[in-house]
Amino acid sequence: MVRVTKEMCWTVVAKTFDSSGIGLVIYQKPTSSSCYKKRKKNNPPICKSSDIKQISWYTKLSSCLIPLPVDGAARWPASWPNRLTSLPPSLSSESDAGDMFDKDTKHWSRIVSDIYMEAPINWSSVRNIMDMNAGYGGFAAALIDLPIWVMNVVPVNTPDTLTVIFDRGLIGIYHDWCESLNTYPRTYDLLHSSFFFKNFGQRCDIVDVVGEIDRILRPDGYVLVQDSMEAIRKLGSVLHSLHWSVTLYQNQFLVGRKSFWRPKP
Repeated sequence: MVRVTKEMCWTVVAKTFDSSGIGLVIYQKPTSSSCYKKRKKNNPPICKSSDIKQISWYTKLSSCLIPLPVDGAARWPASWPNRLTSLPPSLSSESDAGDMFDKDTKHWSRIVSDIYMEAPINWSSVRNIMDMNAGYGGFAAALIDLPIWVMNVVPVNTPDTLTVIFDRGLIGIYHDWCESLNTYPRTYDLLHSSFFFKNFGQRCDIVDVVGEIDRILRPDGYVLVQDSMEAIRKLGSVLHSLHWSVTLYQNQFLVGRKSFWRPKP
């Protein structure tokens, strides 16, 4: 471990050992690639540009080091909590990206305050939320004043916005909703999605996705879905079959509540 971390230019920040011989070491990654160039051996090698792929799912592990940004090419996010609403450093360089980000932030602030807080949900019972297709993380950012934490999910078949979510000081993961989510059953109090099922396509059956939602949501927990009426009807039908209570709110939001029902063995 010592040899490998030295070759990767990591520095030891703190080290401690107890009487049993079990220790804790904190390493710090370098902030520039200058150390990489000073190594006697180029091992692990520096990744070639052709080796660096922006693919989040089923990507083989590589044994090379990705070059760090040159001085001035990257900047730190703003301090908390300003980083929630300021332009993230990793935002796309396209000319309209900043405007889209600002509109998204304002959109979710309005949706949460004007609609979601009035929906038939007992928000005082909600402690953790999973946003199934988080985008820029605007929904989570709009909930910052509530005692709630949000796991933002970036589906693998949608634009990769996870770095933007991290820049905002939020947490998130990639996931393929055609597969099981790596979490314990009954983990979350509320699952949220916005026009996720409408664009779900033919990749897998909606019944399988709802089954996974039912698995990771606690009894008495909620799903809050904004979608097309066609998607809401399909989703509502499956939820009813699982003995959930389903409410259509303002003709475009589905609020489902999981019951304690389970099929007999």
